[in-house]
Parts: sequence; structure tokens; C-alpha cells
Amino acid sequence: MDLATLRHSCSHIMAQAVTELFPAVKVAIGPSIEDGFYYDFEKTEPFNPDDLLKIEKVMKHIIKQNQLLTSEQWTKQQAIEYFTEHKETYKLELIQAIADDYVTIYKTGDKFLDLCRGPHIGSTGQIKAFKLLSIAGAYWRGDEKNPMLQRIYGTCFETKELLDEYLTRLEEAKKRDHRKLGTELELFEMSDEMGAGLVLYHPKGTVLRGILEDYEKVEHRKRGYHQIIGPMIMKSDIWIKSGHYDYYKENMYIFSVEGKEFAIKPMNCPGHIMVYKSKKRSYRELPLRLFELGTVHRHEKSGVLHGLLRVRGFTQDDAHLFCTSENLKSEIKDIIDFVMDTMKVFGFNECHIELSTRPEKSIGTDADWQQATEALTESLKEKELKFDINEGDGAFYGPKIDIKLKDAIGRQWQCATIQCDFALPERFDLKYDAADGTQQRPIMLHRVLLGSLERFFGCLIEQYAGAFPVWLAPVQLKVVPVSEKQHDYAQAVYQTLFDQNIRCEVDTRNEKVGYKIRDAVKQKIPYILVVGDNEVANQTVAVRYERGVNKAQTVNDVKLEDFLKTINEKIQSRIVE
Repeated sequence: MDLATLRHSCSHIMAQAVTELFPAVKVAIGPSIEDGFYYDFEKTEPFNPDDLLKIEKVMKHIIKQNQLLTSEQWTKQQAIEYFTEHKETYKLELIQAIADDYVTIYKTGDKFLDLCRGPHIGSTGQIKAFKLLSIAGAYWRGDEKNPMLQRIYGTCFETKELLDEYLTRLEEAKKRDHRKLGTELELFEMSDEMGAGLVLYHPKGTVLRGILEDYEKVEHRKRGYHQIIGPMIMKSDIWIKSGHYDYYKENMYIFSVEGKEFAIKPMNCPGHIMVYKSKKRSYRELPLRLFELGTVHRHEKSGVLHGLLRVRGFTQDDAHLFCTSENLKSEIKDIIDFVMDTMKVFGFNECHIELSTRPEKSIGTDADWQQATEALTESLKEKELKFDINEGDGAFYGPKIDIKLKDAIGRQWQCATIQCDFALPERFDLKYDAADGTQQRPIMLHRVLLGSLERFFGCLIEQYAGAFPVWLAPVQLKVVPVSEKQHDYAQAVYQTLFDQNIRCEVDTRNEKVGYKIRDAVKQKIPYILVVGDNEVANQTVAVRYERGVNKAQTVNDVKLEDFLKTINEKIQSRIVE
């Protein structure tokens, strides 16, 4: 049985239960999604957790009755009359947007019917394991100009064992939620007061972000990239020329200054193109690899914003490579290697790869799209990498490879992407002098490694549940004196470590040592160095390590120089435990 069909059918059963319990509700839509299903309702009073238990109880009764799910073909007019009579305004809106003269109606038993294309399971008794999970607000059709509806999320599996496994993973995911940990660990904040979807990095978060940026700069330089910095705003003319204005305008922040229209950049591509165009180019200069830590802003709808994972202002580790057809595949394969090497450094050893093809709304010729798609396909095959085809989900200017990371609890995260583009070089009339003396067009590769630094930041928090490897930890150790008598020695230990570029703190608060240790553990600091009278006398430290299989083990009487060797080895080798 198809899992999506099972889940979609479960959403219908949920809607039936809701309408039985709350007859005044209006129903909207209830699709299956990646991990379950949801249904949107208009209801005067908000749903609460107790309501979910009541709805589940009615759903179990419907399932026990083994009601049939059957379909009927109605005329469009017949459907309009029925849903008008029942005051189902959202269904009416959907029906009126249908071009056909007939619509499909699914009935559950003889009490509940819904506008739906299907397919569905044969009867409600086929549902063996389900759970309602949460309640959220959702604008009708994702548009904040429309009414706010109430969305109930649920999930459904073929067996209770699979459901239990999923619920366990869900509980683990809650513990790792980057929004919760971001506040607790003083990494970042987001608030409506500043503006939805905008990130304020606190000092510790800024340290971690700086580590990501420094890594990027060094590794790009090693691989022959040239870093640039583009302006935050550009005249609308350039976005019209690039095609973004036509294809992306609704997501752009546009304003006028002195009678001229400008836009805050949603992409970094045009700036890189202008660098290429700044002088005459020869085939000997290609491939030209330009890299930017480029901050962009996009007007994402408020309903899809989600912590660091979906924001309105973010920084991409964006690069554009200008190459010839002869070196196109070698550049694509080098990018793939760069991505894989980078992911392993940060502790991600598994990934899922998708090749996305031409969407309906696109620019460029059929021949260019074919050549670009073949180059990406052949590069993946030559690297002997497995991949799925994602039909019609490419960028408007070219096909793309998406590399999705798998984290510690098996979830996928979209980060790296490689896009092959023949269209923008044509639009901006890019040229190079070829070996035969003719002028030719370069091919343009768009790519990111980490993707959005914000998204990757959130991904890292959840991967490690905030307990970062030593080399990534914003605070790598805390020196904790047992009492005020050891403050001077603790301060001296701290200064020695600080001078060795160890990110450290010293806790001289007038608190019991146990409290200070618990606080450091709560802050997920990898090393805690405890100093008491014995350590002062022997000029040593007691080392408590909070990572790996030997977590929370303490080694006493460690010479500071020996400890420095240990921690520096972990930092320099980027050990992940």
C-alpha cells in the first residue's frame, strides 16, 4: 500500500471526526506530506491539546467501523450547489478554480464527503497506526492576506512498530530543536520586534558563524576561487535583465530612490556576472571561479518561516564558475568533491542526491537545457553516485544537483546545490576569446556548499544537539575554581589558555562548585577544568570532558602543558566525537 495514500486517507478520517465533534467548522485542504498529513479548518475557538485526544477517539471509532471510502463523479454545478448549501466556502473556491465540468467527490461511509482527486484506501479499517501531533496556524493558500486557519498535523504508518519508531525520533528531534537550543545556549535570537525571519547573532553564535566563514575562505582559496563582495542593493534594470524580476519579483524587496527603482538583492549572480564582464576574457583564464559570502534578502511568506531553516535575510556561500564546454564536467565533479569533503569535516557522512530537471516556467533553449542536464547527469554517473530524478524542479535558468545531508537521527537537510546555466551568459552577452580566434559564450555554474549559513547553522545545532565538537564549540572550556581561595590560580590558568587561542571562560561567581559545573554542562561546554587546593599545590588541573563515549569522566592532576597538547590536537584535526 502506498504510504502517501494511507496518510491522505487518514487526513479525511480526521476531518470527518472534527466535523462530527465541531459541526460549525469549515474544512479547507488535507494533503499527505513527507512525514504524515495535515488538515486545515476554520474554527471560531482555537483547538487545544485536549481536542486532539477527543478527535483521536472519534477517529478510532470510525476506523473500527471499517467505513468504505468511495468516489463519485459530480458535475461542477452539482458540487457548487452542495457546498453552497453547507456553507463550505473554501471548497467552493477550489471548485470554481477547476476548469473541468466534472469533479471527484470521496465519501467516507455515509456521513462525510470531500472534494478530492484521490486516490484513497478502500476502507477505514486499513488504518492500523496513527497519531495526531500538533496544532498550528496557517494562512489559507499560504497567503497572509487570506484568513488564518487552524492546522492539525498527524502521522500514519503501516504498523504500530513503525509509528513508535517515528514518535521516538520526533521526541529526539524536539530535544535538538535549534530554536530552543539557540536561546538556551545564547547563540542567536529572532523576534517580531526586529522583524519576522531576521536573525540577530549573539556573541557565541557570532563565534561559531565566524568559524564557518573562516573555513570557507581558506578552502575556497586552496581550490582556486577568488573571493568578491557585491553590493546589497542594485537597480531593478539588472534584475530585469537577469530574469529574476519576471520570475522572482514577488519575493524581492523593491523600493525607489530619486525616481529610480532598486531592489535588495535576492541572489548574488548578477554581481559575479559584472565581475566577469569587467574586462575582456580569454579561454586561458577559464574556468574563472568567483566566490562570495553574499547576504541576500527574500520575502518569504510568514507561514513558511521556521527558525534559521527558513528566513528572510541570510548569507550564502555562493560561487559562480565560468567555464568552457571542454572543462564543464571536470568543474562539476570538482564541486561534488568539494561538497563531500566539506560535509565530512562537519560530521555528515551520508547524503541523498537529486537531479532536478526543467520546470514549466523557464528561460533558455531546448538544446542548452539538454546539454546542461547531460553534463550534470554524466558527472554524477562518472563519480559513481546514486541519485534520483526530480522532474520539473530545476531553477528557471537551468537544471541542478541537490545534495541533501542526513543528520544524526536520519533527517535530510537541503544544503549544497550545483546549477548549470546557459541562459544568463546569453542574457548578459558574456564572451571569451577561444583558442581558434573566435568569440564564444562561457557556461555558468551556480553553486553553494553549505548553502545558507543560517540554515547550516541550524543544521549543526540539531546534528550535535548543541554539544558541538571541540573545534566548533563557541566556548571550548571553562575554568572552575572550587572556592575563592583558588581564584588567582584559576585566572592564571584561564590566561594561559586564552593566550594559546583557546576559547575559554573562568567562573569566579560566589556559588558552590557543583552548581558551577552543572551550569557549564548545561551550556554544553566540552571541557571543564576544576581547580582546588590540590591543583594549586601541584600546578595542575582536574579535567572533566563532556564529549564522546567517555563523557563526564574526570582525570585529576593533569599538567596544563599536557592538556594543551590534547585540546590542540582535537582542534587542529577537527575530531568529531
